[in-house]
Amino acid sequence: MESGTPPPEQSPPSGPQAPPPQAPPYTPIPDGPETPPSGWQQPPVAQAGWEGRPLASWGSRVGASLLDWLILLIPVTALIVLVVVVALSSDVGGIATGIVSGLLYLLVLLFYAPVLMGRAGEHNGQTWGKQIVGIRVVRDNAVPVDFGFGFLREFVVKGLLFGFVGGWFFSIPTLLDYLWPLWDDQNRCLHDMVVSTHVVRV
Repeated sequence: MESGTPPPEQSPPSGPQAPPPQAPPYTPIPDGPETPPSGWQQPPVAQAGWEGRPLASWGSRVGASLLDWLILLIPVTALIVLVVVVALSSDVGGIATGIVSGLLYLLVLLFYAPVLMGRAGEHNGQTWGKQIVGIRVVRDNAVPVDFGFGFLREFVVKGLLFGFVGGWFFSIPTLLDYLWPLWDDQNRCLHDMVVSTHVVRV
């Protein structure tokens, strides 16, 4: 073999060729926080319980209150009749019956609204009067009304704060509380503002 002779050309190997290596595809880095794995998504923020619902009018609220008082008159009438009947037969029995009946009615006054408003389902936030009229109390944080919150709203704030304490000031706070929806843009009473509630039509 003579020196300086170029080597013979080699034929390319037979069979499929492996593709040349490629750079990994570019993945942009998001500006915000990364999406959590497994398809988890941020839970939606609860909307206010009254937004998008028609607000109850002042007249419907007054009507519901009157109906509730009429409903509460039924046990009062029954207790009065019972006391009179017992007192006709025994003075001591009449006094004892009157005391027990008074205590029972006080319990009815305390728990009537909280128990009914704390019901689950479609009647949550409704007394029987509100249920007849077609209105209900909703909390601004969209949490259902329970017994504790109903007791706070109906007895502590409405009964004690605006009713009992307001009576010391010639009942002016009580009157303002009931009339406030007439000029409030969201038809709220003062006790609604204290406990963050609205009254809406069902």
